[in-house]
Amino acid sequence: MQISANNPDRKTWLKIPKGTDFPIQNIPFGVFLTRDDVITIGTRIGDYAIDLGALHQLGYFEDIPLTDDIFLQDTLNDFIADGRKTWRAVRNKIAEIFDVKHKALQENKEHQKVILFTLNEVEMQLPVQVGDYTDFYSSEEHARNVGEMFRGADKALMPNWLHIPVAYHGRSSSIIPSGIPIRRPQGQKLPNGHDTPIFGPSRNLDFELEMAFITTATNHLGEPIPVEDAEEHIFGMVLFNDWSARDIQKWEYVPLGPFLGKNFASTISPWIVTLDALEPFRTEGPKPSTEQLPYLQSKGKKTFDIHLQVAIQPEGKKETVVSNSNFKHLYWNMSQQLAHHTVNGCPVNSGDMMGSGTISGPTKDSYGSMLELSWNGEKPIKLKEGGDRKFIQDKDTVILRGYCQDKNIRIGFGECSTKVLPSFKTK
Repeated sequence: MQISANNPDRKTWLKIPKGTDFPIQNIPFGVFLTRDDVITIGTRIGDYAIDLGALHQLGYFEDIPLTDDIFLQDTLNDFIADGRKTWRAVRNKIAEIFDVKHKALQENKEHQKVILFTLNEVEMQLPVQVGDYTDFYSSEEHARNVGEMFRGADKALMPNWLHIPVAYHGRSSSIIPSGIPIRRPQGQKLPNGHDTPIFGPSRNLDFELEMAFITTATNHLGEPIPVEDAEEHIFGMVLFNDWSARDIQKWEYVPLGPFLGKNFASTISPWIVTLDALEPFRTEGPKPSTEQLPYLQSKGKKTFDIHLQVAIQPEGKKETVVSNSNFKHLYWNMSQQLAHHTVNGCPVNSGDMMGSGTISGPTKDSYGSMLELSWNGEKPIKLKEGGDRKFIQDKDTVILRGYCQDKNIRIGFGECSTKVLPSFKTK
C-alpha cells in the first residue's frame, strides 16, 4: 500500500498556522482527554486535535477493517499491535477526509462539533502503556565526551562501544507526557573530598536530549528480529528527555549501572510521529569505523534528518536555546538497536519504548546534556536575561523541540516541556 498521506501537494480545509509542525502530511497519533472528560485516541492537524473514536463511530473508516472500539481506548497499544498495514491505511484515510477536495466532513458542521477540538480544549495523556523501556547509548560524540571527562581522552570509549549498541533495561513507571512537572530527586551522593556519602537533593540535575521509538508486538521468545526487518516493527517516534541526577548516578552506578540517578522521571512529547510520515527525510548515518558483526550490518538510509533543539526557561524569564543537534548524528541506528535488543531472543511488545541515548553533535553547541555543555560545571552556560547554568535549577523549564524540513514540507514533533519543582519535603 502506497503512502498517499505524504503527498506534498495536499492541502487541508482546516485553517492551520503557516510553518506548523503538524501539516496534513504529518498525521501523528496520541491520546487526549476531551472537554467532556472522555479519553480518546486522536490525531492532530495544525492546532486541531481530532477525535478518531468519534470519526470511526460516524462511519468515516467504514472501508477499513477496524474493531468498533479500536480508538475508544486510553492507550494506542492495541492500534499499534494491528501492524503497519493498518497504520498506513488509517493515515491515508485521515489525509483524504481532511483534504480540501473532500467534502463529506468539510460540509457537515454537526459532525465537526464532536470530532474537532482546539488544543486548549484537550489534555494530552501518555500515548502508550509502556511495558518495557530500554535506554541506548548510541551517540559516539556523547560517549567520547563523557569518557574523556571521567577517564581521559585515551580511554574515552570503552572497548565494546564500537561493536555493540550499548544499553540498559530501565523502568517505565515514571515516563510522563510533556507538561507534567517533576520534583528534584533526592538520594545519596559522595561530595568531593568526602569518604562517606551524604543524603539530599541532587545538585547536578541534568536533561538528556534523546528521541525514542515505539514498537509493535514483534517476536516470540527466542526469536531474533533481523536488522533488515526491524523497521517493520517500529510504529513511530517521540522526543525524549531522559532526566539524570549526575551526582547520584556517579556514586551508585558501579557495578550495576543506572538506578536512582535515572529512574525518577523521563518526559516524552505526546504525539507519536510515524516512520511513514518521516519517510521523505531519510538519510545516511555515520559510517562505521570498525567492522560490525553480520547481524548488525545495515544497508541504505536507515536514519532521519531530524533537527533537534533544547532551551532552558527560568521562571518568569525568556528561554535560552542551549543546544542544536540532529538525530542523524547517532552512530547506531534504530534498526541496529532493535536487532541487537532481540538477538538473544528477548521478546518485544506493543508499546515498548527504546530511547536513543543522549544525542550530541560534533560541535560544542550541539551537545545534548548540561554535563557536556558546561563540561561538568567547569564552563557555565550564559542565559539571555542574566545568570548562568552549570546544571538545571529549581523552577527552570526545559523544552525539547524537533522537526524535519525540506523545500515542501515541515514535519515536527511539537514540544517536550518539563518544569522542575523543588524536592519533596516530608513533614
